[in-house]
Amino acid sequence: MSGYRREKVIDLGVVVLALVLSAALSPVQSRGNLALGPELGSGTWPFGTLSLSLPALSGISWEVNPVSLVAIGLLGWRRRWPTVVAGVAVACAIVSPAVVPLVVALFTVAALRPPRTILAVAGSALLPLPVYFVLNPYASGTRIANAVIVAVLIAAAVGWGLFVRSLGERAERAEAEAVLRVRRAQGQAREDIAREMHDVLAHRLSLLSVHAGALEFNSGVSARETARAAAVIRESAHQALEDLQVVLQVLRSPAEGSLVDGARPPRTGLADVPDLVEESQDAGMRVDLDMRVDLDTGGVEAGGGPTGVAGLTAYRFVQEGLTNARKHAQGSPVRITVAGGPGDGLTLEMSNPAGRGAARDGIPGAGQGLIGLAERVTLAGGRFSHGRADADYVLRAWLPWPP
Repeated sequence: MSGYRREKVIDLGVVVLALVLSAALSPVQSRGNLALGPELGSGTWPFGTLSLSLPALSGISWEVNPVSLVAIGLLGWRRRWPTVVAGVAVACAIVSPAVVPLVVALFTVAALRPPRTILAVAGSALLPLPVYFVLNPYASGTRIANAVIVAVLIAAAVGWGLFVRSLGERAERAEAEAVLRVRRAQGQAREDIAREMHDVLAHRLSLLSVHAGALEFNSGVSARETARAAAVIRESAHQALEDLQVVLQVLRSPAEGSLVDGARPPRTGLADVPDLVEESQDAGMRVDLDMRVDLDTGGVEAGGGPTGVAGLTAYRFVQEGLTNARKHAQGSPVRITVAGGPGDGLTLEMSNPAGRGAARDGIPGAGQGLIGLAERVTLAGGRFSHGRADADYVLRAWLPWPP
């Protein structure tokens, strides 16, 4: 059932229930009708004050009379025009004992309309009280008690409507917050995807570019050297495809988590840095690695050193530094220093002579690598900096390493 149809069914039920309750609460005591007592038909009930006090109206039987029926019937449109329906119910309550439709109308106004409108309608609902005491100046204790009952009914209707309104607003806020959380999670996922795709593919593709460029500009190499370079290119392309496949598998996995989570593939860490450096050395880069870390200390998953996010971030730090050196300082020596231990944290530094940027025919860059690396280090709880230091370009990072 749609929301609109459900509301219509509820409104119809409210109309029927109001009709039944109005008949049961009618101040006229007659056969087939549940009356509340003889005093309700003797002018002591504030609703229907005019009908009980004015001679012109005193002879009319007010058991669910036409005026009450109008107020009850209008309840079917209480959601669309709550203020109008409440105003009509108040007017009907003055000349007819339309208790139930007035209560329902006040509840609806309190649930749907702003505070000023609620105060105005609730104040108008109290109009039968002064009229009642003007027409009955010598009110007895029973009449005063009935007037108090009227005020309590009005306050209860308004209070219940405000309570239901607060529940609805709370549900709307919860829904809005849930949508916001989903959007933030989607944005974080997009950033993770962009960062991981860049880190995984840029390194491999830059290696491919270096090897292909060597073949292009060294036409006099022997067939054996050409075959060896072609084999390296093929292996690099194969590794790039494998890395891409791993990333795609992570994206399609229903498991919760983030791409920066070291507990998810690819399971690389600090212990894989020497292999990464050797791979670049095989491509012709001059790389000097100073590893001042005991790789036998740390977690088993990363093969030694800090595990999880910190281990993967350290690997990505070196990977991005080597990629940038190939792009912007081709042929320059690269120095890598890795130091630290459990409790002290892990310090990484990479430097190479500052180049003039990528050559016209060199490897292009979008400038997103360092941005993504800074985000990755920050997410791991570390610090990151980069820039020129004298004649060198230096990358520095510190990562936490729990004891």
